[in-house]
Amino acid sequence: MPSGETSVKASKPAGAGAPLGSCFAQGLRCRDCGREYEMAPVHFCEWCFGSLEVAYDLDAIRSVISRERIASGPRSIWRYADLLPAAYHPRVDLGTGFTPLVRADRLAAHLGLRELWVKDDTRNPTNSFKDRVVNVALAKALEFGFETVACASTGNLANSVAAHAARGGLASYVFVPANLEAGKILTTAIFAGNVVAVDGNYDDVNRLCAELADAFPWAFVNVNVRAFYSEGSKTLAYETAEQLGWQLPDHIVAPMASGSLLTKLHKGFKELAAVGLIDGPVTTRVSGAQAAGCSPIATAFIEQSDVIKPVKPDTIAKSLAIGNPADGYYALDVVRTTSGACVAVSDDEVVEGMRLLARTEGIFAETAGGVTTAGLCQLVRDGVVDPDERIVLYITGHGLKTLDAVEPHVGPTATISPTLEAFKSTFAV
Repeated sequence: MPSGETSVKASKPAGAGAPLGSCFAQGLRCRDCGREYEMAPVHFCEWCFGSLEVAYDLDAIRSVISRERIASGPRSIWRYADLLPAAYHPRVDLGTGFTPLVRADRLAAHLGLRELWVKDDTRNPTNSFKDRVVNVALAKALEFGFETVACASTGNLANSVAAHAARGGLASYVFVPANLEAGKILTTAIFAGNVVAVDGNYDDVNRLCAELADAFPWAFVNVNVRAFYSEGSKTLAYETAEQLGWQLPDHIVAPMASGSLLTKLHKGFKELAAVGLIDGPVTTRVSGAQAAGCSPIATAFIEQSDVIKPVKPDTIAKSLAIGNPADGYYALDVVRTTSGACVAVSDDEVVEGMRLLARTEGIFAETAGGVTTAGLCQLVRDGVVDPDERIVLYITGHGLKTLDAVEPHVGPTATISPTLEAFKSTFAV
């Protein structure tokens, strides 16, 4: 048995009246070699250096979970506590989750689609889906006894970690590229944690944080607590199914940075089937979108390669600017095995995607949402999307975070004098 490896032991399951808490997370399992570890703040396998993920007693969950049990829970991610790796902790709760799933008929008509939905995660407490992963990560960090939390971030994660740490009275250190959008630095600094701007791109920041995680007794949410943190993304899949009447979409389109979100959406759908909350096998097709200026996963897919070559990011979609994606191979596997596709879109298409979603559905997305919307347009043009499919588009952050991207392209329709005559002479109404 390798050093640090242990057998997984099942926890005692809770009954139907149990409080919000994780009684079914058994331990950690290597995604590559399958070796098992106890629950601990570790993130890679000491045997093969593969990444670790949380393993659950799905049979025990099946014995207690039900649609009614979930419906009786809070209107937040914690209604799915049985499927999460941490117990609910009010100290770091900001009310994350259960965001709207919007029927997007005008965008669907524009694209020639029968049924399109937008999962609008701009409505979370810090206006991005990162609140899901951070809420879970910090709840687990408290279980492990950490009082200082940290992260490497392209912006949204920094916002969320700083806010949740402020809520919980925890010390925080967030590390971001120095050229990050000014709005994201401001909306992180307002929470009065430590914001450390690093001269370099996200991959440089991430390498620094990997070293710091070995040097300081802190919970780095996307390093030593990453296995638990990433599980929060599954709640997007759970909510999608519940909001569709416990049915799955035929096809989903999500943004890709590290690739983790896309893999956890797929994992979430599979878990719903495994515990009996949905009927039948999971047949949802999974597609991903990246900006052309940072598209290592999409490039590998397009080139039909298994090699994901790191790149130096050069795109306005800074929240997706991860040149060496940790979950890239897993994302590729999900896309391929579900008969989905990956696309890369230009910065001009990103801006047009933001504007298209705003003018058709009234949803102002950040640049990542522009990537996803433009990516859907590309998938439609390429014939990848079946017009009769039920499609869900995941919008992961609010446009107020990336105003610089659209500022040169939008503005007042007209500037007039404050008179009725001036208005009438300008607008034919």
